[in-house]
Amino acid sequence: MQVLSLESRRSAEIAELIRKQGGEPVLAPSMREAPLERNEAAFQFAERLFAGEFDMMILLTGVGTRLLHQALATRYPAERFPEALRRLAVVARGPKPAAVLRGLDVPVTVAVPEPNTWRELLAAIRDRPERRIAVQEYGRPNPELLDGLRQRGAEVATVRVYQWDLPENTEPLRAAARRLAAGELQVALFTTSIQIEHLLRIAAETGIEAAVLAKLRDMVVASIGPTTSEALEEAGVHPDLEPTHPKMGFLVQETAERAEEILRGKNG
Repeated sequence: MQVLSLESRRSAEIAELIRKQGGEPVLAPSMREAPLERNEAAFQFAERLFAGEFDMMILLTGVGTRLLHQALATRYPAERFPEALRRLAVVARGPKPAAVLRGLDVPVTVAVPEPNTWRELLAAIRDRPERRIAVQEYGRPNPELLDGLRQRGAEVATVRVYQWDLPENTEPLRAAARRLAAGELQVALFTTSIQIEHLLRIAAETGIEAAVLAKLRDMVVASIGPTTSEALEEAGVHPDLEPTHPKMGFLVQETAERAEEILRGKNG
């Protein structure tokens, strides 16, 4: 059985675990650490924010909100970002960015109702007067949201925040995306939420994102734990299992034990 692993730092370790369970590992390292202080786009955005160029900021994710604050704190006083937000209409897409904002003592002007998609977000701010809007992105861009804002006459600026970037050599990841789209793999293991974001970013660049998503739904998709499962669900992929303990060894072993049964259920 062909088993895709997107693990980077521990790729050799997970490959050995897969082989011990009788699988054939397909290794596609998907990420490398990107120091926050090198996120120049975030600092360029901060200069505009501090200069009062926006009257609304939309915060899409909790982790992105937190990382943006941390990144800016490497160059500016830590209070500058929360102070600037307090002068704006602040939109939180869901409970996670709202929780980060509470920790920063920033009031939420608009809380987007569940299921917290771009549709609910646009509906929630439909009657707002603000037209100079900043959007914090994390992971994949949201063109539907940005297009919807611009169609209402908004001037939109985005700031993409990241802690992880693509690996220096993306060819193994691109090759894995192509094999996924072709239906050549049976199992995919996800050990962190960033892996699905980076896989789909590469697939989108190659024009095969829809095919990759479709084939993932036909495969065994195993997630290390709830945070990774949430990212998979947001991408439209329902994980088939989480291990009893969020550890790599349990993930590989329990996936091997259940893979054939899960595949029979999907293809039966």
